[in-house]
Amino acid sequence: MTKHIYIYSPSSAIRDKAAFRRGVKRLKALGHEVEIDEAALSVHQRFAGDDVTRLAAISRAAASGADVALIARGGYGLTRILDSLPYKALAKAIEKGTEFVGCSDFTALQNALFAKTGATTWAGPAVGEDFGAEGGPDDIMEACFDDLVSGQGEGTGWRMPARDTELKFKPVQDAVLWGGNLCVLTSLLGTPYFPVVEKGVLFIEDTNEHPYRVERMLDQLKLAGVLARQRAIVFGQFTGVRKVAGYDRGFGMNTVIDRLRASLKVPVLAGLPFGHVQTKVLLPVGAKVAMAAEGRDVFLVWGHRHGAGHDDHHDHDHHHHHAH
Repeated sequence: MTKHIYIYSPSSAIRDKAAFRRGVKRLKALGHEVEIDEAALSVHQRFAGDDVTRLAAISRAAASGADVALIARGGYGLTRILDSLPYKALAKAIEKGTEFVGCSDFTALQNALFAKTGATTWAGPAVGEDFGAEGGPDDIMEACFDDLVSGQGEGTGWRMPARDTELKFKPVQDAVLWGGNLCVLTSLLGTPYFPVVEKGVLFIEDTNEHPYRVERMLDQLKLAGVLARQRAIVFGQFTGVRKVAGYDRGFGMNTVIDRLRASLKVPVLAGLPFGHVQTKVLLPVGAKVAMAAEGRDVFLVWGHRHGAGHDDHHDHDHHHHHAH
């Protein structure tokens, strides 16, 4: 199913041009019509062009009429321009059917846009890191992306870690899914760009953050009252975690999760295949979801999303991509 994909760079400059080229080539090989923003390869300091340049690129993505607006890469840069983002234009583009997809630094735009307009975007791949991965893109990520562009995706599933075999949680209905990169999300706390979500499902991931820094951010969200208001907290992948040998003495991500569980009544689930990893599912930030578990298997369902270029009268089989 050929789709119009608009690629733009709202955050860091593209460092790995070969990966970017591989990603573009892969999207074309999948049959898509790929349009690359005129400033996609711009460089200003560490950014893909200065703030004005990147704001213009985001506006062009909103005006592109594309089926999917996909970020070239994450990095850093969106929190700098939250006061200037074209929120109305982005929300209007989404209403007309453009799906905005990205991860990492893109968390800032996603949550700000949801807080300001209620619009839904997708936590998912970037061109370089994901479609341009050496050795080819991940099958599950591609299957989930295909579900999005074909309008078939209705949910996802995963298996919780073996240590959570005994974990019991009540099914969640009609809860807003939100979150993303923990560091970026926490940086929005106390600003107008932090969504006020009651009884939501908050998912988090991060990379290259020591477990104590992850704990400190979680404590900040907890002390601000954010975590207790949710129906569930879901840990995605926390990669590049380096414990200090002989000093941390067993203090790691499991310690952080166990302490959080002990201090919250809200269920804390782990193992979501999302983060700075090749195997990532696509998640609708701002959508209403249902979540349930059978043993260690978790099912997260959002049903049909409007504006994904499909006919809502067709009954499709549920597509679940399990990452074990």
